[in-house]
Amino acid sequence: MNWSQFDAVLMRSTWDYFKHYAAFSQWLEHLPIPTINPKDLLRWNSDKRYLPELAALGIDIIPTQIASAQNLQQSLAMTPGQEVVIKPTISGTAWHTARGVVGDAAFDHAIAQLPKEFEYLVQPFVPEVLSEGEWSLLFFDGEYSHAVIKRPAAGDYRVQSDFGGTAEIIVPDAALIASAKRALSAVAALGHTDVAYARVDGVISQGRFLLMELEMIEPFLHLGAWPEAAERFAHNLQKRLTTRLASITHHDNVCATDG
Repeated sequence: MNWSQFDAVLMRSTWDYFKHYAAFSQWLEHLPIPTINPKDLLRWNSDKRYLPELAALGIDIIPTQIASAQNLQQSLAMTPGQEVVIKPTISGTAWHTARGVVGDAAFDHAIAQLPKEFEYLVQPFVPEVLSEGEWSLLFFDGEYSHAVIKRPAAGDYRVQSDFGGTAEIIVPDAALIASAKRALSAVAALGHTDVAYARVDGVISQGRFLLMELEMIEPFLHLGAWPEAAERFAHNLQKRLTTRLASITHHDNVCATDG
């Protein structure tokens, strides 16, 4: 495809980028036009090693360790008997994800089957995902838009629709929206100030909103559940592109005058 004939690329459904990460990164590097969100934000958001960065800025996250495949057992040995979830730092849709109790033989076997070339997040399993559900709060240009709560199918822990999970419309209280906004403010503090759209995922545990992940590269925005949100998103994008085109036109006119 001749990407240069377009003004910008909106990333929305690159749902397998993590399975072809090297190729995706190369494509993004050589893409001749801007992306919405910006490329540096997409690179940062594609690897969940950002979670400890946000924690260092005071954001409540699910406690997270990062370990290579070779060091997983050593990392897990520090929490015997604990129920944990393990997943690659670059992943999605519960790809190469394992849940189990540290020291359990079946879980040890599952860990042994994980690909050796990845680094992994090691997190305690939060039971409120099952009892209360997982929140997704959507923001456009930093402003809260809408939210859903996602629940796994009976007998599962994964909330994605691929595994029978469901999502329903819900209205969060002001405190929850503020918690999600703080996560986005931390992203800005790290230098990523231009965020056109973001999904903030987390779970409320013991009265605190714990961030699970931020989605700014391939988020499912739950626009079908909130038709007015789709209009809002489209309006924001139109405003962004109009501003960009006006800037380019102004720049071209200045260059022509200077020449």
